[in-house]
Amino acid sequence: PEFILLGLSYNHNIQILCFIFFLFCYIAILVGNLLILISIRCSALFHQPMYYFLSHLSSMDIRYTSCVTPKLIGDLLLGRKAISYGNCMLQIFSLHFLGMIEIFILTVMAFDRCVAICKPLHYMIIMNKTTCNLLVLAAWAGRAVHSFSQFSMIIRLPFCGPNKIDHYYCDIFPFLKVACTDTYITGILVVANSGRVALVTFVLLFGSYVIILFTLRNHSAEGKCKALSTCGSHITVVDKIFALFYTIIAPMFNPLICTLRNTEMKKAMRKVWCEKIFSEEKHH
Repeated sequence: PEFILLGLSYNHNIQILCFIFFLFCYIAILVGNLLILISIRCSALFHQPMYYFLSHLSSMDIRYTSCVTPKLIGDLLLGRKAISYGNCMLQIFSLHFLGMIEIFILTVMAFDRCVAICKPLHYMIIMNKTTCNLLVLAAWAGRAVHSFSQFSMIIRLPFCGPNKIDHYYCDIFPFLKVACTDTYITGILVVANSGRVALVTFVLLFGSYVIILFTLRNHSAEGKCKALSTCGSHITVVDKIFALFYTIIAPMFNPLICTLRNTEMKKAMRKVWCEKIFSEEKHH
């Protein structure tokens, strides 16, 4: 079957404004995150755990928002909002899979800051390359389990009548509404599965920062500020995950926040890009 996405608005003028806005957002996401990726990969920062995870976060931002935004921009431009059953299922799976990896990497980054502040002398021993790779691998494996469990609950649903999805992309709950069967139990299981993941993630994030604050209680004011400054950008990104347009707006601001609030990141970007510009001028 083929589905019709009702989108954001039927008003032509609003659609034009949305097209311009989301096109700008998508370009900003690509440019900002690619800038961070290249700057980290081309500098010594890539060998530091925090920036290693940050490069993965930027990569997930690009992939995650690319599941929705290009299709949304095309629909706003062409006025055709149809999507095949196969592409709709692929979009649902990809959003859950990549979105969960992004959340897990944010959790790993909180653990990294916890180790850096609570065990500074053992930090590089604990957060060695093997540990970092295993944590990223665990993010992929854990979120694959979550995504496949969600996907398995909707893949067998029958569709025989209504084909209009009241959303601008394929999401589970609008998708359940057009199924030709009672989806009440399926909806509860989806919420329970997502709720369990959200609860575990929240406990880990909250626990990490409670331990950090407890560790800093006897530090000097300068020491507290220095330690917490490394956590500032991470906390801000976590807060933004719950923003309304999390599929588009949050990934756009991730590179901006992670860059402007981090001195080492700004130095690395200046070094990488200034050297490239200088070498090109010297070559010419």
